[in-house]
Amino acid sequence: MNGCTFTPEELRHDKPREECGVVGIYNHTEAGNLAYLTLYAQQHRGQEGAGIVTLNGSEFHAVKGQGLVPDIFNHARLQELPGNYAIGHNRYSTAGGAGLKNVQPLVAGSALGTIAMAHNGNLTNADLLRTRLIDEGAIFQSTIDSEVILHLIARSRERSFPRRIIDALAQVKGGFSLIFLTENSLVGVRDPHGFRPLSLGRFVDGGYVLASETCAFDLIGARFVRDIRPGEMVEITREGVSTCMPFQLHEGAFCIFEYVYFSRVDSVIGGHSVWMVRKNQGRFLAKESPAEADVVIPVPDSGVATAMGFAEESGIPYEMGLIRNHYVGRTFIEPQSSIRHFGVKIKLNPVREVIEGKRVVVVDDSIVRGTTSRKIVEMVRKAGAAEVHMRIGSPKIISPCFYGIDTPTREELIGSSKNAEEIRAYLSADSLGYLSEEGLLAASPKLGGYCTACFSGRYPVSVAFDQPRQPQLF
Repeated sequence: MNGCTFTPEELRHDKPREECGVVGIYNHTEAGNLAYLTLYAQQHRGQEGAGIVTLNGSEFHAVKGQGLVPDIFNHARLQELPGNYAIGHNRYSTAGGAGLKNVQPLVAGSALGTIAMAHNGNLTNADLLRTRLIDEGAIFQSTIDSEVILHLIARSRERSFPRRIIDALAQVKGGFSLIFLTENSLVGVRDPHGFRPLSLGRFVDGGYVLASETCAFDLIGARFVRDIRPGEMVEITREGVSTCMPFQLHEGAFCIFEYVYFSRVDSVIGGHSVWMVRKNQGRFLAKESPAEADVVIPVPDSGVATAMGFAEESGIPYEMGLIRNHYVGRTFIEPQSSIRHFGVKIKLNPVREVIEGKRVVVVDDSIVRGTTSRKIVEMVRKAGAAEVHMRIGSPKIISPCFYGIDTPTREELIGSSKNAEEIRAYLSADSLGYLSEEGLLAASPKLGGYCTACFSGRYPVSVAFDQPRQPQLF
């Protein structure tokens, strides 16, 4: 338990939503080190904690910690991870879901042996399943929905791990890209809607890798093979890669926010460069919401590609008018004396020579609560901008995500209660323009269907979380 404590109330009610990165390494002499490097490449997918589990012979070894990947896995800790097989996980959770007890991969014993699991996504019926399992005597070691899957696997009557995984996942709803490590295989599974990404790569010497994003393959010298399809399960063994489609398929619902913001721009998803997709979204934004201005600047780093597309389409010069400090850690010491907007200033600083006296278009990927955007507009004005025009490379966010990306509650989303003019007034911008949902879809690859719930409120899978039954007092 690593000294972690939690209450029965947490066990039944906590529903942390995760935006995570996963990795699996099969048959490589430096599996632990490669898992570390893959997590490092996917650090943007989760910064609260990370873990790696390796298999050496028949022994599983685990190292987990809270914080950033390089802070957890120093040379000494990596020496604790021998073996040719590994899985790893980067974690990000909402409030209430943090803590070492919830850091993955999860490891459990069963009648068939030991199994380790890493999960990216969120299960929308986890509460109901957890309550049923607890009532039947299950003991949970964490408060995350992912552990429900392990209990369902352990209780399955099927006679092999692949069949038990299929049996377990047939009972869950929501979004999941999963990697399992057993004594004989590495297994990757993607939910039937395909909410979250998962890709297969291969090393020159024949070993395999599964990861959330292809940018990790470039770092570790693996060749991209293909994306795991929605509803597909791949099993990697000594005989090679086998695949099956064990789940009833649904209309595709890949999270379009992966293209808008979440995935790294040097990744390839669905056969399309994230960088080029974001530039195309910027071009459509310029067509839909043009601005009379002198310079286009991005909010780094997520707004860079979109801003370049906007500038190319509009013919307005592109400049880096805001510089990001890439060395800001998880915490910093705030001065006792009040410095207005200190949190934003430590991350971004304007280049006055680019901004002063000019009509500036500031391009960002999205507006969530609006507080940061408001501070950025004020920062640009104080740097001497004559006008500030905000342009956003996605529609208004009006609804929270329940499939694996952390977004605030509906009440905290500025787009759920204010129209565009009210948001412009709140930001104190001279104008505000969003990319429409139709424009976003037109600018994005045709992948067979997207989830746009955060922009539209239309959820592909029911999000009415089942309320667990309250224990009776005698």
